[in-house]
Amino acid sequence: MRGEILSYDDVSGTGLISGDDSLRYGFGRSSVQAGGLIAVGARVDFVPEGMEAVQIMVLASPPAAAAAAFGQAAASMGAPVGAAPGAYDFASAMFSFNGRLRRQHFWISWLILLGVGVVVGWIPFLGLLLSLVMIWPNLAITVKRLHDMGKSGWFAVIPWVANIVGFIAIIGAVGTAVITNPQALESDDPSVALSMLGSMMGGLGIMLLVGLGFLLWIGVTDSQRGDNRFGPNPKGE
Repeated sequence: MRGEILSYDDVSGTGLISGDDSLRYGFGRSSVQAGGLIAVGARVDFVPEGMEAVQIMVLASPPAAAAAAFGQAAASMGAPVGAAPGAYDFASAMFSFNGRLRRQHFWISWLILLGVGVVVGWIPFLGLLLSLVMIWPNLAITVKRLHDMGKSGWFAVIPWVANIVGFIAIIGAVGTAVITNPQALESDDPSVALSMLGSMMGGLGIMLLVGLGFLLWIGVTDSQRGDNRFGPNPKGE
């Protein structure tokens, strides 16, 4: 039977073939005949055994598949790669909202952005502008990680809503105290300051707990197996 390589993870050595019978078959690197370059989009001839493909012969590859094969070969030699399946693609991870992002690549991206954020935080004025620019890549990796879990990217607004609610809680508590007791700010009574501090800590606590819980949720949950409506599994499963 003939088909086309749908996905392939060079790390695990497994992938999927879309057969001409409209079924999908899993395969391993060991099932590919010697000399065959495994690349997404390549046409193959194989023997189906259940839902597994064996005795796979890679046929003539289209230009796109040949480019992907070159990327995989470069990765094996330690050269930088672009969008080779299973490899970390910096540009796609940071700037695109399409597709899926596996846990490992999410944490790589998150740590890079954290390091950049710490550095730019020490730069006056320009650091503020760069921090605003970094909202885009932070949203991009979050949305694609949600896609990988099979969730809508709109779940990314959860920590933002929590921050807004926490900020409103702080402003509301302090503002109410000032309006109801305008003389309190001029008082030397430490209970007034402690009350306002408690309100601020409560609002900050909402932001911190929701933000941390959300980060752990998307950072620990495994990929949804197989393809979903956002694209193929980045692990090749």
